[in-house]
Amino acid sequence: MFIVSPSTVWNPAALETRGIPKRMLGRIAVLPRRGADAATWARILFEGQVLRFTAALAPFIVAMFVWPRLALPIAQAPVAMIFVVGFVEMRVLRVPKDRRETLTTETDAARTLDLLRFRATAVLTRIAARHPDRTGLLHLVVEQSELARVTPLTLVSVQSDTPAPALLDLDAADRAIIAEGLFGGDLSERALHLANMRANDFVRDVAFDTRGVSAHARLSAIMAVADAAAAPREARA
Repeated sequence: MFIVSPSTVWNPAALETRGIPKRMLGRIAVLPRRGADAATWARILFEGQVLRFTAALAPFIVAMFVWPRLALPIAQAPVAMIFVVGFVEMRVLRVPKDRRETLTTETDAARTLDLLRFRATAVLTRIAARHPDRTGLLHLVVEQSELARVTPLTLVSVQSDTPAPALLDLDAADRAIIAEGLFGGDLSERALHLANMRANDFVRDVAFDTRGVSAHARLSAIMAVADAAAAPREARA
């Protein structure tokens, strides 16, 4: 999982949007600035079509070096190359339509999506409680790659259309709330990916009205900030 916000990417201008939810995969280049390890970087790079197409055409490239006399005929066989790329993209890296329902049961998929909505609402409640100045609807948008048979790539962002559509800039505490509260236990990225592939829907948008934040939640957020500020002082003492 990579949490996307203007402060976690090198190209925040690419996050500008005219509508909610903003889709990112296949539309913009997500370049992590912080919060992404080497494995996440590798998975993001693999999402790029150039790298995937090069991998699919690797047998042709190897054949040119092994049999130099056939290099020209191989290079002039675009139909075969297009067929190979299409086969890899549609049959290997994606699940065919007639096999989607075999990935997971309808009951398990519904349970996964219900759990996602429950946890996303809890996450948004805590984030909204930390920022009483934010009004209107907050959207936790969870977008996953369509590619199968590889590690799921999950992009998570908090978006709002008040006063204008935008991806909110999340501080370290906000990102920690998402990292700790969204996935884990009965809800994994893999389980969500199976449910998404079954429905062929890879963007999940959970909305939360900030007016629903209770006074208790706001008090808890204030106390958490106070405890975080007091911790360094106690450590020095």
